[in-house]
Amino acid sequence: MELKEAILGRRSIRRFGDGDVSEEVVTELIELGHAAPSAGNLQARDFVVVRDQKTKDDLALAAHGQDFIAEAPVVIVVCANMDRIMHYGKRGITLYCLQDCAAAIQNMLLVIHDMGLGCVWVGAFDESKASNVLELPGHIRPVAILPIGEPISQPAARKRIPVKDLIHYEKW
Repeated sequence: MELKEAILGRRSIRRFGDGDVSEEVVTELIELGHAAPSAGNLQARDFVVVRDQKTKDDLALAAHGQDFIAEAPVVIVVCANMDRIMHYGKRGITLYCLQDCAAAIQNMLLVIHDMGLGCVWVGAFDESKASNVLELPGHIRPVAILPIGEPISQPAARKRIPVKDLIHYEKW
C-alpha cells in the first residue's frame, strides 16, 4: 500500500473480529513505532502490551467505559518515560515526551492499517486509574491506549476542515 493511500485510508476502528494478533506482529508494530523521531534521540517512550482479559476490562473502565478496548485481542498502551527526558527539564516532561509518544503512535496507526488490522487512538481515560491498572512506576505516564485487532468493518471517511481554512502564511 502506498503511504498516501495508507494515510487517507486509515480509520478509527472500534469493533474487532475474533482473529488474534501474533506476538511477532505486536513486536513489529512497536519496533516501527519506536523508529519515530524523538527529542534529542532520548526515546522517552515505553509500551505496555496487554492481552489479559481482566486487565483489558479494567483499562476499559479507566477509559470511561469504552468497552471496545476490552474486546480487542491485544491492547498496547504507549507511555511517556519522564526519567528518559529529564535532560530537557520541565519542557521535556510536559511536552517533548508527549511529542515522542505521538510520533510513535502515528507510525503504529499507519502500520496497523497497512497490515489490514484496525485500531483507534484512545486518549480519553483517567490517567491515574490506567496507571494503577498497569502498575506503572511514578516516572511513567500513560499517553494513549491502542486496542488492535481485525476490523469488522471500515467506516466511511469523516468530514475534514478544508486545508485552505487551516493555512496561515507568515503570521496569523
